[in-house]
Amino acid sequence: MPTSARTYGQFCGLARALEIVGERWSLLVVRDLMLGPKRFDDLQHTLPRIPVSILTSRLNELEEAGVVRRRVLSQLDAGVVYELTEYGTELDHIVLDLGLWGSRSLTYPRPDEVFTLDTAIISLYTTFQEEAAAGVHVNYELHHPGDMIVHAMVDDGALKASAGALPAADLVIEPQGPAVLDLLNGSLTAQDAISSGKVRVQGDPAHLDLFTRLFRIPPAPERPTGLVAR
Repeated sequence: MPTSARTYGQFCGLARALEIVGERWSLLVVRDLMLGPKRFDDLQHTLPRIPVSILTSRLNELEEAGVVRRRVLSQLDAGVVYELTEYGTELDHIVLDLGLWGSRSLTYPRPDEVFTLDTAIISLYTTFQEEAAAGVHVNYELHHPGDMIVHAMVDDGALKASAGALPAADLVIEPQGPAVLDLLNGSLTAQDAISSGKVRVQGDPAHLDLFTRLFRIPPAPERPTGLVAR
């Protein structure tokens, strides 16, 4: 548990949660472990800007709190991986909900911002609309800049997303620039995306319209311009 110098001094569940996962980088470590166990080097790759000392500290802190555990691989693999404990996996929906909330404030990526393969996969889980996917069976292959390819398999309200191409995909989506973000936040319709050339597709174009209903970022509420009179 956190030392007294790093606690809020409040008997509160939220305060305790922030003491456990509120340090810088902690939730991003949890985010990347949501996709499965990773070696230390793997986490350095998915979190390219985290200093080695900070990654070591965060993993130790999360392990001490019972969120993460180390597991020694078989002799054939010869190594140690970090993975979420059962307690840690309870953060899955919390992280996805927080990610969706933050996505509502996303603009286009800055030149110095990193978009990783793990982020591309997590973004599908973050924006997935279970209710809209009820009774739906469709597979997508999605291309991102930098030759990153992910796929999404929707099966009656359930989603399985992973890295790599999907030969049986119903639709291959090849966006130009930030068109995917525009599709997800509703600022670009599927029809306009195709007709303008902002998105190239292989397969039935109707599946792109379905994609915008299955994966969606709700609009952010308007920010107040001043104090509300009482």
